[in-house]
Amino acid sequence: MRRDIFQAIADPTRRAIIGLLALQAMTPNAIAEHFDSTRQAISKHIQILAECDVLTQQQSGREIYYHFNAKKMKEVDQWIEQFRQMWDDRFNQLDNLLQDL
Repeated sequence: MRRDIFQAIADPTRRAIIGLLALQAMTPNAIAEHFDSTRQAISKHIQILAECDVLTQQQSGREIYYHFNAKKMKEVDQWIEQFRQMWDDRFNQLDNLLQDL
């Protein structure tokens, strides 16, 4: 079963990993140092993020560095965009209602 971006960001640990990698590329061990979870658990999170193309990997000698793929987050933005206009319209209606009071 292929996972999607929404499954990738559903878990708080995976969101935290994304936050770390948005700042700089890191090895799995460097990522794991930021969490109280086991390295195996962090590796599983990294695997899920890589399956969803949120992370890309680059081999550098014996080390693998993971990079954040910001383009993949565009799917989330596009999904949210459909609600933005609705929210804006509702807030504008509320503004108009409050001005009429």
